[in-house]
Amino acid sequence: MDKQLNKRKMNVKRLVVKVGTSTLVYPSGGLNLNAIDQLAFVLSTLCGQGKEVILVSSGAIGVGLNALRLGERPKDISAQQALAAIGQSKLITLFNQRFNHYNQTIGQLLLTHDVFDFPASTQHALDTFDRLLKMHIVPIVNENDSVAVDEMDHRTKFGDNDQLSAIVATRTEADLLIMLSDIEGFYDANPMTHPDAKIIPTIHTIDDETYAVAGGKGSMYGTGGMITKLTAAELMLADQRQMILASGADPAIILDILNGDPIGTWFTPEQKGAVKNG
Repeated sequence: MDKQLNKRKMNVKRLVVKVGTSTLVYPSGGLNLNAIDQLAFVLSTLCGQGKEVILVSSGAIGVGLNALRLGERPKDISAQQALAAIGQSKLITLFNQRFNHYNQTIGQLLLTHDVFDFPASTQHALDTFDRLLKMHIVPIVNENDSVAVDEMDHRTKFGDNDQLSAIVATRTEADLLIMLSDIEGFYDANPMTHPDAKIIPTIHTIDDETYAVAGGKGSMYGTGGMITKLTAAELMLADQRQMILASGADPAIILDILNGDPIGTWFTPEQKGAVKNG
């Protein structure tokens, strides 16, 4: 594929990047310090270029598992919430150290679903995002797993950070959501069972057939799967905004994406392939 002939139009001022646990934690459970450092470098570089960047990061429970040297994720909710409390503090400390290395200040926002259920709390959250971005600070967002209740109760819990990233992107009127995962894009079949499966480069609409192709869980340390990524993409498209699903193995891919290179799957509104600007 000639990348110069297949450039995507990426006119991005405000960007949301979502990283999954698989980007930050190795399958063995160890922390991927190189990926965390590379992510901090790339996002700090973008801020230096004048872009407004929001990072939505999973990984609190995975980092908590690593801290306590546990081999598998516990099933009971209270244990997961305790791990999230341990892991979140360690994760934000790592981010703070690496972003500081590149002279970039960060801020932390822990959210629950009910923040966006009421106009007053929604406005306070949006005002905080806006002020941080105007101060050239990178907001780092995660679900407040330690106080959010069971995933069966949508009143307080998002259920996954894929959905959270799309909600943050639409509410903050971001131009683009880049979702980095342990998969290189959306395939026309399950690549684990169909070796000849191919990445669909561009998707304008998501329907029942699209959902039928998706399925299955993500990595053992995460909670997401392809269904949650499609749900996030559907939220973005409904708001006339763009999302790209790509591999998070090397966060430097963000720079290539913003350069317009045809990487991963591009979910974009059909109207002129353009994004709704806030």
